[in-house]
Amino acid sequence: MQVTHGTIQAKGGPSRFRCALTIGNFDGVHRGHRAMLDRLVQKSRELKLASSVLTFEPHPREFFAPAAAPARLSRVREKLELIAEAGVDRAHVLRFGAPLAAMPPERFVEDVLVRGLGVSWLLVGRDFRYGARRAGDFGALEAAAAAAGFGLEAMPDVLQEGERVSSSAIRSALAQGDLAGAARLLGRPYSMSGRVAHGERLGAKLGFPTANIVLRRRPPLEGVYVVVAELEETHVPEETQLRLQGVASVGRRPTVRENAAPLLEVHLFDWTEALYGRHLRVTFLRKLRAEEKYDGLEALRAAIARDAGQARDYFRTHG
Repeated sequence: MQVTHGTIQAKGGPSRFRCALTIGNFDGVHRGHRAMLDRLVQKSRELKLASSVLTFEPHPREFFAPAAAPARLSRVREKLELIAEAGVDRAHVLRFGAPLAAMPPERFVEDVLVRGLGVSWLLVGRDFRYGARRAGDFGALEAAAAAAGFGLEAMPDVLQEGERVSSSAIRSALAQGDLAGAARLLGRPYSMSGRVAHGERLGAKLGFPTANIVLRRRPPLEGVYVVVAELEETHVPEETQLRLQGVASVGRRPTVRENAAPLLEVHLFDWTEALYGRHLRVTFLRKLRAEEKYDGLEALRAAIARDAGQARDYFRTHG
């Protein structure tokens, strides 16, 4: 999949490149998103057009109200990998900033969709809003599509066991420790990934060395979990990726430091090789407990030992 980033420069007239397009944040790329991407790819093949996705960075709610923005389900890299897996040809990550936030709906259609991306067919949900103050709705988009000459289709809601699939519902499930419920809506177990960074080596001093991934934004879950982890090696086929069993903590380490940045710490069983700088994907299988503050490092070490023991028991039972 071809990926481009940044602002979109409107050309003098309609773009000569023509595409079938869908627009959204696609946080988590859940079952509803996947149904939309599947429809996009299907229609693009019918029309003999390139399939394209327009998404945003940062999330618009992070721009307008950073403190109240929802937790991220996926990093940009993870999101783009999942979009590519759906068979999409192109994705553009549009910078969401003040100029885009102030753009009138009519200009968004003309400059971004028609002259910038060359849309011939567009797929969005009926609740799609666009332009300054979210003034553009589906009805306005229907009129704009008719005037500009591109096709428009509304994507119906996707239900899973009677529940509307949405990123908000997945965040709620994860916040409650309902990993099975989140997996049903996602279509896969929930995972996080990132590059392993150097830490303070406290885990090693306590007898439980960890691979640490710094979380730049608030994660959708916290606590201690049974996990499996994979080293994401680009030159190794996915089916042969090594899956490592372990236990992980997601949180701010209140025993160690007050008001620390959120961190994903993974203790991998039976693994001694240094992982600094390598990319690790961590899949969450079961929540063991919430994050707690302990009275000193010895109490913390004892808690980690109990967590590791419970995780090993899980793997003995579940294979």
